[in-house]
Amino acid sequence: MGAFWSMAGKGATSEYKEVSLGETCKRQRTSEICYEENLRLIPSLPDEISIQIFARVPRVCYFSMRLVARNWKAVVTNPELFQLRKELGMTEEWLYLLTKFEDDRLLWHALDPLSKKWQRLPPIPNVVYEEESRKGLYGLWNMVSKSNNLADMIKGWLGHKHSSEQLPFCGCAIGIVDGCLYVLGGFCKASAMRCVWRYDPIVNAWNEVTPMSTGRAYCKTSILNNKLYVVGGVSRGHGGLAPLQSAEVFDPCTDTWSVVPSMPFSKAQVLPAAFLADMLKPIATGMTSYRGRLFVPQSLYSWPFFVDVGGETYDPETNSWDEMPIGMGEGWPARQAGTKLSVVVDGELYALDPSSSLNSGKIKVYDEKEDSWKVVIEKVPICDFSESESPYLLAGFHGKLHVITKDANRNVVVLQADVCNNTESFSTSSSSFLASSSDEHLESMTESETVVWKVITTTNFGSAELVSCQVLDI
Repeated sequence: MGAFWSMAGKGATSEYKEVSLGETCKRQRTSEICYEENLRLIPSLPDEISIQIFARVPRVCYFSMRLVARNWKAVVTNPELFQLRKELGMTEEWLYLLTKFEDDRLLWHALDPLSKKWQRLPPIPNVVYEEESRKGLYGLWNMVSKSNNLADMIKGWLGHKHSSEQLPFCGCAIGIVDGCLYVLGGFCKASAMRCVWRYDPIVNAWNEVTPMSTGRAYCKTSILNNKLYVVGGVSRGHGGLAPLQSAEVFDPCTDTWSVVPSMPFSKAQVLPAAFLADMLKPIATGMTSYRGRLFVPQSLYSWPFFVDVGGETYDPETNSWDEMPIGMGEGWPARQAGTKLSVVVDGELYALDPSSSLNSGKIKVYDEKEDSWKVVIEKVPICDFSESESPYLLAGFHGKLHVITKDANRNVVVLQADVCNNTESFSTSSSSFLASSSDEHLESMTESETVVWKVITTTNFGSAELVSCQVLDI
């Protein structure tokens, strides 16, 4: 850490030279700048103490602190400061939200739940890849089209004509590992991409890292043992898009990808007739890291039919796949075709089960002992925006379950569920929140004596749609 402590106070050394009287003012200004650069971070305090103070300052203040002086910026963008924060127990969980606007712009926003302040992330650079440019491709983010329904994409994939220009949202996957945010793959002019972009919140910048071994879109990601796993998705095949059974893992310490055994899709191998095997395509519909293993729910899909077939689990110790427990696979709630939404909070696996009614949903928790899903919250105040790819998202931070959705005024709302007893079902009286976003509803919404919905924050991103979210703890 010694180099880190001394770095903050370093400045350019100056040499005395005789100058003419006319140059006196110029030399004086230069000396003042050098003197300022050699000042301590905080006057009258050793830099070691100043950095201890910096480590205890809320991270949201770092954006302003960068502007104070160059040595301040050097400190607050140094990874060693954040390592110190970790040692002091001063890490903070922030919510990172990906949104899509009508003009197909993709924008990331970061929320500090404590200060309730939003920060906009810099956009991912537009890149024309040399190999793809020969084929007339123009970069990952330029292929987003007006359609944003995953079911429409699969519909075209499984029997309906669909031109490459009409493909839906690019289908990139989102993941986190080692304190950084990752955007992986996606479509570019109907070709599945291998590229991977990493956002480092310490320096607030994106950079491209080692690409995946296989180009894929709509793949599923999860973190396990500080490594980022990617499974499934689709790629460009003969006559259309083909599902992928392959999997791979990224090690951020070595910046390398390694091959993981492919998913067997064992349920798809025992279909009663050959024509069903050709018609029904196996797809991974989610992935969650839970109790030291990866759980991947799966489905068989042929438009307009969608059949859950359980799923499979990956054990990193044996480097092998096995069938998912029957109750877990059959009861895993499905948000829509191609997606099963879940999150782990304090070791418990939660999933949101959308209701057949317009403005409600249920939160379920998986009971490992009984191999079953149980309802813990009977109604979740969510609006139904059928035209949206992701009308609601799940996240876990500060030890609580959160739902990100939009209210009746289309403001983005982050709701926190305080569940005191997760062994019973509850009824709600908070659905009135959907019809109004007045101040009285923005304080808190009580379902019962044991469940309280609290609005963490609301913000207006205009017509932006929710796409995905992740939580980083740094």
